[in-house]
Amino acid sequence: MPFDSRLPNFRSFSPVQRLEHVQQLLGLSSEDATLLRDAGALPLEIADGMIENVIGKFELPYALASNFRVNGRDMLVPMVVEEPSVVAAASFMAKLTRPAGGFMTSSSAPLMRAQVQIVGVRDPHNARLSLLGNKDEIITLANSKDQLLNKLGGGCRDLEVHTFVDSPRGPMLVAHLIVDVRDAMGANTVNTMAEAVAPLMERLTGGKVRLRILSNLADLRLARAQLRIAPEHLDTPEFKGTDVIEGVIDAYTFAAIDPYRAATHNKGIMNGIDPLVVATGNDWRAVEAGAHAYACRSGHYGSLTTWEKDDQGHLVGTIEMPMPLGLVGGATKTHPLAQLSLRILGVNSAQELAEIAVAVGLAQNLGALRALATEGIQRGHMALHARNVALAAGARGDEVDWLVKEMVAAKDVRSDRAEALLHEKRGQ
Repeated sequence: MPFDSRLPNFRSFSPVQRLEHVQQLLGLSSEDATLLRDAGALPLEIADGMIENVIGKFELPYALASNFRVNGRDMLVPMVVEEPSVVAAASFMAKLTRPAGGFMTSSSAPLMRAQVQIVGVRDPHNARLSLLGNKDEIITLANSKDQLLNKLGGGCRDLEVHTFVDSPRGPMLVAHLIVDVRDAMGANTVNTMAEAVAPLMERLTGGKVRLRILSNLADLRLARAQLRIAPEHLDTPEFKGTDVIEGVIDAYTFAAIDPYRAATHNKGIMNGIDPLVVATGNDWRAVEAGAHAYACRSGHYGSLTTWEKDDQGHLVGTIEMPMPLGLVGGATKTHPLAQLSLRILGVNSAQELAEIAVAVGLAQNLGALRALATEGIQRGHMALHARNVALAAGARGDEVDWLVKEMVAAKDVRSDRAEALLHEKRGQ
């Protein structure tokens, strides 16, 4: 059911009021609301089955980013994160994209690579052709290990063979099974296929198979997002939108040419992506690994985004990067809150989820670049960080807002200052 992802005055509500509003807006059940409201959404019994040596559970704040419109559909984006300003920045940047239609996204097929390492090969070039000459047999054997995936339209699609003639351990072949994993992240599927074809590859090459495992550089499984913002929508009381655009492009160019800047630039992108990946129970370490490896694909570590100006003077941002997410398997299928996150998003495929993730990353990147190009990153961030400082100092209830206001006005956000102000107020 279509709805408006803008949440006016949402920040001024209490957490209970926010939940009630979202429950009505999205038509969430009372059981869904209970998962969000009460501690213990993940039963200890399920947690114990997910990983080893469980003694308890660990919670992080669960929030909703507002204003997102992706391919013409409004949505609220679940984000699980501890860092202040992330949700606010993503929501505000999404709001700025709405006049031009929001985010446009696309993606490639959900193809993952399984690598099979073959050592001890005396004739690596000839062995490579032996594998390629028997490609159909190898693919058929791989597909025999997952009939369900075949029925869903997926399966092993191709074989690549890479030759390393002069490795420190002698000639080596690395065969890649290219597998369409559909709505799974795909690690278990491709690992099983790699193990299944290993004996056949040994017979064909005369070598010894060592590693049989997926690659987290999912460079065939790409998600893309675009946005466009007119200069007037970037105006602030202190800065003209045209100047903001020039500052954003300069900041992006810095990241494109300098790896020291690019590391922080890309971390800001992942500030948006990781919270959504966590909220949906996906593997954020795999996403991070693939993202940073992809940023090096040209031999130079650079930006995952691009920022340009079109012929109308509008700011245009794009992102393209690996996004190996799933809707089935692992914690995505096990964790009750992960399932609820998918219902809130209303996604029907892993590709759609991947496209939303990169849209959030692009929004988050714009938030950071816009701040850096204008008042600096600390002004907005410290105002939100002040809430954590106030809470750590012992402020509760109305004391929190009062203490935040005092510290921000004085541009002095420190724990010792917060404690002194709180002590003084309570003494009065």
